[in-house]
Amino acid sequence: MQIRLPAEWEEQDGVLLAWPHGATDWSAMLDDACRCFTGLVRAISRFEPVLVVTPDASPLQTVLTTQGIDLSRVRIAQLPTNDTWARDFGPVTIQVNNVPVLLDFGFNGWGLKFAANHDNQVTRKLKQAGFLLPRLNTIGLVLEGGSLESDGQGTILTTSHCLLSPNRNPQLSRNDIEEALHNLLGASRVLWLEHGWLAGDDTDAHIDTLARLCPDNTIAYITCSDPTDEHYHELKLMEQELALFRTADGSPYRLLPLPWPAAQHDDAGQRLPATYANFLVINGAVLVPTYNDPADGAALAMIGLAFPGREIIGIDCRPLIQQHGSLHCVTMQLPKGTIA
Repeated sequence: MQIRLPAEWEEQDGVLLAWPHGATDWSAMLDDACRCFTGLVRAISRFEPVLVVTPDASPLQTVLTTQGIDLSRVRIAQLPTNDTWARDFGPVTIQVNNVPVLLDFGFNGWGLKFAANHDNQVTRKLKQAGFLLPRLNTIGLVLEGGSLESDGQGTILTTSHCLLSPNRNPQLSRNDIEEALHNLLGASRVLWLEHGWLAGDDTDAHIDTLARLCPDNTIAYITCSDPTDEHYHELKLMEQELALFRTADGSPYRLLPLPWPAAQHDDAGQRLPATYANFLVINGAVLVPTYNDPADGAALAMIGLAFPGREIIGIDCRPLIQQHGSLHCVTMQLPKGTIA
């Protein structure tokens, strides 16, 4: 049996989103959040369909229609949700003998930090309601999509701080986790980052905020050029780790450093995890979070080097980081053969 976790840049049927609503942490800034999500739907639907989960479909249809969104490019699933971080509770799609299979891992609010009783059921309910086509396997392992990067050829990039978190799978050792990634995702190699973090990040250092696998043995990763910044030392150590990683054939990776945006804070003064690594690859394009920062342009250009031939589109994600996430965190790609 051949098992493979496709790379994000492979062909997709669409992208999963979960819409903000008044019972989520977005309630205090719901209009700003909905405008950001509307921009995401507009950008994604130019290239592929969007599957949106929401507790109330009628208002969402009205919003999208009013904003000129082509509803023929949008499918709406009416389901209860706790929040909007579809990357972490959406299905992880593997290929088994070249046939897509959905894996529904456990989601416990990033190690029991937040309520997740509804979000943890979204993938199963989407399958039951007929929105998703492949066979679904429910997995007795807590694992979030944002903690995994795949090159589609057996290499998984992740962080030890997240996958070895005691509030996720405390009964499993590093070797146990590696064995699970091999058996469930077809991983032939696991590259563990021991360093790297972002202040204000609730995920325990998800890899998709720090370093991303890209085509042609390339890794795009965040850097900090300010020695006085609290991240400087850890991100330098992370950069050194990345430089030591080797591809499957023993060659160094091509490393593309992403710039460092200026520090952003919420109303209480807490630092927010603004990161350009949280981009989303879709058919024909890459959507990149921007923060109205002087470094935005350089980030778009660097990511363009990683994905030549794709349109590079900046999305203002300042509303998203107010809830300590960004663009990749609120999306989950659905590979070819997944949407019914």
